[in-house]
Amino acid sequence: MIPADRHLQIGSILFDGLDQIDFTGPFEVLSRIPNSTLHVAGKTTVPVKDTRGLTLVPDKTFAEVPRLDVLHVPGGPGQEALMEDEETLAFIRQQAEGALFVLSVCTGALVCGAAGLLKGRRATTHWAAMDVLPLLGAIPVHDRVVIDGNAIFAGGVTSGIDGALQLAALLRGDAAAQQIQLYMQYQPEPPFDAGTPERAPAAVVAAAREMFAPITARRLETARRVAGRLGLTA
Repeated sequence: MIPADRHLQIGSILFDGLDQIDFTGPFEVLSRIPNSTLHVAGKTTVPVKDTRGLTLVPDKTFAEVPRLDVLHVPGGPGQEALMEDEETLAFIRQQAEGALFVLSVCTGALVCGAAGLLKGRRATTHWAAMDVLPLLGAIPVHDRVVIDGNAIFAGGVTSGIDGALQLAALLRGDAAAQQIQLYMQYQPEPPFDAGTPERAPAAVVAAAREMFAPITARRLETARRVAGRLGLTA
């Protein structure tokens, strides 16, 4: 736990084609961490659109963001472009170097991998992208949240809320995280037991895998290029 009188600088990045819940789920938690400031950063402050068309606006450029204690990297289909975007990768590397914690959500883990942050780490991501992790030097773990040193990896989409709550507890203690959870009334009772490939009906899983097949192939291709650049065996 970090001393309560230490003001924390927290930053989330935005980019075209992210999945907004990867950002907004953790935002609900991170923005309520006591004695902290949350910065929403982008390459520019031009509005971006998430994968379903929701408009989001960065409040700072990468150059305007102070040294961060916590860096939050969301995912989504737009992650593909970021994996070979040196300006974004340089920002992530620079901020991660001195951060207390780095939180990735969903395929944000792949962006972190492209920045060279996954080598030898236990990590998770969206279930449809798990096969990409080894190409980026990670050890895949099929858990909803995985913590390895100062890296916190949340799985697909809604897992970001769980990861952010665990991060809040590490920063400000269990009671502070529980107060945030209570405010959010975060007590999931999903109508279906279909939230993972292991639990969903086989026909639903098959349809989902077919839907994800094209982007999964692209992610693997991109990861192999990135692995070559990073000098990893791929």
